[in-house]
Amino acid sequence: MSIELRHIVKRFGRQLVLDDVSFTVGKGEIVGFLGPNGAGKSTTMRIITGYLKPDAGEVRVCGQPVEEQPLAIRRRLGYLAESNPLYYDMYVREFLYFIAGVYGLPNKRATVERIIERTGLGPEAHKKIGQLSKGYKQRVGLAQALIHDPEVLILDEPTSGLDPVQVVEIRHLIRELGKEKTVLFSSHIIQEVNALCDRVVIIQSGRIVADQSIHELRKSIHTEPCLILQVSQRIDTGYLEHINSVIRVEEVRPMHYFIYHSEEDDPQKSIIEWLHRQGVEILQLSRSDSDLESIVRTFMQKNSDN
Repeated sequence: MSIELRHIVKRFGRQLVLDDVSFTVGKGEIVGFLGPNGAGKSTTMRIITGYLKPDAGEVRVCGQPVEEQPLAIRRRLGYLAESNPLYYDMYVREFLYFIAGVYGLPNKRATVERIIERTGLGPEAHKKIGQLSKGYKQRVGLAQALIHDPEVLILDEPTSGLDPVQVVEIRHLIRELGKEKTVLFSSHIIQEVNALCDRVVIIQSGRIVADQSIHELRKSIHTEPCLILQVSQRIDTGYLEHINSVIRVEEVRPMHYFIYHSEEDDPQKSIIEWLHRQGVEILQLSRSDSDLESIVRTFMQKNSDN
């Protein structure tokens, strides 16, 4: 196994942050690490990388215990933290030369140019990091995580704050990296997980509540068929709920709704007609009977109720 966590416990003062956390990630897997804010995702990742010590339990990376050989482990790991700490006054190439020196890499010039090309930093490599857009700063973070050619990548919210085009580009890079490396990445964007991985580990309130393939997760939770609706202005969901076959409507974010309905009837035509009468522009109306976001939300709600 590339990553093994066995019965990890972590407290900050009196607060129990991780409670008996155990899971593994095999060589060559891309695994999504999901959970709400404060669930323990970042703490778990910092423990895997050796930046935090657990109060109990053991972590192994590539078969080696992290606590016993932290420096050797870090040479086999690439880590992109959610905060992505960078030296903003350094130029991109200057920073990457510095990181290559930290790792004692031979032939630094060729190594730096290779990683600049791989992460698409070429057009901005002559600039100071502080002058870069959020997307290019993320690329610099990925470049420093990749420069020593690690076997395992730990990516904490790698597309956080990026625009849609940048998100697609970073996802493509992660997908390519997953062909040759083990990748564990956290995200709150369910579509990202669906696009990149076949397996998810879900953490809630410091405990692992699911460790399944996406296919198994879908089978484990029965949810009503769901439509995804995005409109140009907020609407009164009470009117939608009076449409025949609509069971309930959830506003998951402003002007973005999940419409759950019975399996017998499809309410799309009635929804379109009602919105047209209200003068509301439809930006998206799509079927998502097995939508991963609704399944994860249902799974976590079910776990909270138990």
